Amino acid sequence: MATIYTGPVFDMAAEQFAAIADHLAIPDDERARLLYPKRAVVVSCPIHRDDGSTAVFQGYRVQHHLTLGPTKGGTRFAPNLEIGEVAALAIWMSWKCALAGLPYGGAKGGVAVDPRALSRHELEAISRRYMQEMIPFVGPHIDVMAPDMGTNEQVMAWFMDTYSMYQGRTVTEIVTGKPVASGGTEGRREATGRGVVFLAERALIAQGGAMAGATAVVQGFGNVGSVSAATLVEHGAKVIGVSDHTACYVDRRGLDVAALIRHTERTGALAGYSTELLADPADLLAMQCDILVPAALERVIDGPMAARLRCRILAEGANGPTTPDADAVLAQRPEIFVVPDILCNAGGVIVSYFEWVQDLQQFFWTEPEVRSRLNHVLERSFTQVMERSAKDGVSTRTAAMAIGVEKVRNAKNTRGLFP
Repeated sequence: MATIYTGPVFDMAAEQFAAIADHLAIPDDERARLLYPKRAVVVSCPIHRDDGSTAVFQGYRVQHHLTLGPTKGGTRFAPNLEIGEVAALAIWMSWKCALAGLPYGGAKGGVAVDPRALSRHELEAISRRYMQEMIPFVGPHIDVMAPDMGTNEQVMAWFMDTYSMYQGRTVTEIVTGKPVASGGTEGRREATGRGVVFLAERALIAQGGAMAGATAVVQGFGNVGSVSAATLVEHGAKVIGVSDHTACYVDRRGLDVAALIRHTERTGALAGYSTELLADPADLLAMQCDILVPAALERVIDGPMAARLRCRILAEGANGPTTPDADAVLAQRPEIFVVPDILCNAGGVIVSYFEWVQDLQQFFWTEPEVRSRLNHVLERSFTQVMERSAKDGVSTRTAAMAIGVEKVRNAKNTRGLFP
């Protein structure tokens, strides 16, 4: 069918879905309803620049399905953002939420802008304008936003304030990932990275290994990557390689992750931390290690790179880091245990769900409670994926996606088609 959704990231999501639909023997006439988003919104976001000029940026929001409850998903500020990528991320979020047992459909949104090129005043202006344009299409029981690449707690606070001003009351539950002082929850910022490490450790244990003394490589040093690296060290692992878009550092004796985090907090990037430890980022993913955490962009591991991997655990902190071609290669490499993205990075949306529930009830939990509940949901999801993988004789990715797609399909079939 003709569609507005194009581009390599959407094509990848569609290819993955087609494989799962074949695996589940879903009839052809059901597939389009399961794959294509319910709603896509495109808006123009004009702002006054600091120099007095007016600039207009393109904004997007894609809501994949509302069958199980409101949609839920991050908001990304990135210069090359386009509707096909946003739709793919919303689709993956649907399977992720269903796998974790959350009462959500998937959503994603954002603005095609480089946030690093904006002043704080301009960032606030684009954040507020984007939310203002989205007000007719979002709500605590319609679509709940969260942070993503290029956004953070402060942006979520601006979103929440803008929506609240239009409602005439404080509506904390319209977004998650807010500062704790503005209705956020303890442990939300660290949730994705901590979840990545929890599941990597479960995978190591399943292979007869242990985290103590394990070596790890982390590609991407934003919120997910930096928290993953710090948590790996807390659990006894040694981080021997890290990178972001500005630099790559390798030290087989173990990097000082705490110092790296202090440097990025001060400068905004890894560049400038060291000259002695600089390495070629093209070789980072192929380093020999126990745990490899791709925590940057989509499609960084293709078929040729999958053949070069020398890790025991591939813990996908990013969304869609591994292409279908790479999955075909990994299917022939049983020595690599893949923790697929819709399971591995689900910690963020799980704790976002906890935040939403707390805001609705105005009853807040302690950080130990949040971490305990997060680990419980991740353990349950991991066990389901392992059991499904063994029962069906399929990869962990196929098992995880099959569980997610099946839940959404069953809910749609139960509710029927209205009118």
